[in-house]
Amino acid sequence: MLSTSKVVFKDYNPKENLLFPPNLSELIDEKHPVKIVSDIIDGLDIKSLVNTYKPGGTSCYHPKMLLKVLIYGYLSNIYSSRKIEQALKENIHFMWVSAMSRPDHNTINRFRSQRLKGEIKAIFTQIVLLLEKEGLVSLETTFVDGTKIEANANRYTFVWGKAIKKHKARISQQLEELWNYAEKVAKDELQDTENIDFKEVDSEKVTQTITKINEVLRDKKAPSKVRQKLNYAKKNWAANLDKYKKQQEILGSRNSYSKTDTDATFMRMKDDHMQNGQLKPAYNLQISTNRQFILHYSIHPNPTDTKTLESHLQGFEESYQKVPKELVADAGYGSEENYNLLKYRKIKAYVKYNYFTKDQKSGQITTSQNNPKLAKIREKIFKLLNTPKGVRLRKQRCHDVEPVFAQLKHNKNFKRFLLRGKIKAELEIGILAIAHNLKKMAKAA
Repeated sequence: MLSTSKVVFKDYNPKENLLFPPNLSELIDEKHPVKIVSDIIDGLDIKSLVNTYKPGGTSCYHPKMLLKVLIYGYLSNIYSSRKIEQALKENIHFMWVSAMSRPDHNTINRFRSQRLKGEIKAIFTQIVLLLEKEGLVSLETTFVDGTKIEANANRYTFVWGKAIKKHKARISQQLEELWNYAEKVAKDELQDTENIDFKEVDSEKVTQTITKINEVLRDKKAPSKVRQKLNYAKKNWAANLDKYKKQQEILGSRNSYSKTDTDATFMRMKDDHMQNGQLKPAYNLQISTNRQFILHYSIHPNPTDTKTLESHLQGFEESYQKVPKELVADAGYGSEENYNLLKYRKIKAYVKYNYFTKDQKSGQITTSQNNPKLAKIREKIFKLLNTPKGVRLRKQRCHDVEPVFAQLKHNKNFKRFLLRGKIKAELEIGILAIAHNLKKMAKAA
């Protein structure tokens, strides 16, 4: 027998107006991260940020609102200003935190790249100090590590230090060959000329030398190849040397830089499924962590971690007016310079050296006949790392700092900067670090 009962549906009429509009706050859970972001930012001192605005003119969006929107955007893996603009129209959490304000993507981007420049580190530091006050982190023990993040730059337009040296050496060699030819066919005209050092040439020296060669060869029947070389040299060599000089100034101590982001250095990245190294313009991000919270961050143009520790610690001290009592790091930081630096700063160094694992297996400390001072340092570090506390901190490092990078690069999918230049890249990491810390704080609530 067929059933005569009817299917009952709940009322559904999307076009019906509500008598009382819903309160957005009631639709969001009290422990939702967006409310944690709002509460924390409301409690910050942002006078310095407010002072970047000039009185008069049209009204501006409140910086606290824009800061909340940006941080919650990064917390939600939304980094594009255009996508944040869209979320402000469609996402209930963005609508609530912005109080239904709808700044466009240009306003959001200007606030991020201009207003927050020079301000984000102080805001980040306030939040870390709040975490310390709540007992969620300690500034006494820090775990330090680094990772490479791709710059927002063209991967195929670059300048290499070796190439500059090669081009300059070629100019020097060809200039010397032209001079030697001129001496051969016009020795009398050049006998009173001062000796020229062809190893170090600049645009002025090249111009003077080419002019002199042209003068002495004016009445000589030089081969067409020599004439062509002289004409090319006159038109190009001086200008090229000036260009190489500017490029070397940008390079500094680096070996390369990107033409579209001159602060970025080409680094070997292991980001494909086979873990094959690929050279890409990037920055070396250094972080200090405690209980998987980020305590400090810094951006560096050099690919190796060894040379980053001094400036990283200096930044830590500038933020907190003190340095940590204990520092834990892997063998990438285990240089004689870094051990001496930590000793000078009175920081206990739980830092491996490059032969530590080998020494653990053999039970014998690797010595260095060429550097007895380093050998003594290794003996002390080996003993310290094998104390009960040293063993505990070595194990903890793997579970403290490395998961933070996994969160940033894989869970948050932050593998490439949106902004160009070291200052703006550091600013973007500041926003990301705040978002990371507040998300962890929300989970602990």
